[in-house]
Amino acid sequence: MWIAIAEVLIGLSAGLATGAGFVAFLTVLGIIPRLVQLSKTHRFLLSYEAGVTAGACAGTILSFHYFHFHAPILWIALWGLLHGIFVGMLAAALTEVLNVFPILTRRIGLDGSLIWFFMAIVLGKITGSLFQWLLFSY
Repeated sequence: MWIAIAEVLIGLSAGLATGAGFVAFLTVLGIIPRLVQLSKTHRFLLSYEAGVTAGACAGTILSFHYFHFHAPILWIALWGLLHGIFVGMLAAALTEVLNVFPILTRRIGLDGSLIWFFMAIVLGKITGSLFQWLLFSY
């Protein structure tokens, strides 16, 4: 019984620490305010915040339980699209805050070829994702 209580407390503590780190990461990067600013959708600010919170809660629940969904392919495609949008926005915010691409392109001598650099990254990500989904998911 004491072991179960200790496991619950350790799990709760780890979840709180991870959640606090995630929220701090989003806050420092300023993803939601930057998204609102770029898209000029200030009236949806509370919706963005609620969406991030609901997504974090749903992700936590799905991480701790084994769910087997029998969903139509369109639902799975939408789910993957939403995951991709989140990861893409997070990566874009991180690179924008750190000015990674301008520094990198200057250092490797690709000042005039930035679009090709971006296309190589995008196509590499798509290829890697398709490779994982098609070969390793079954």
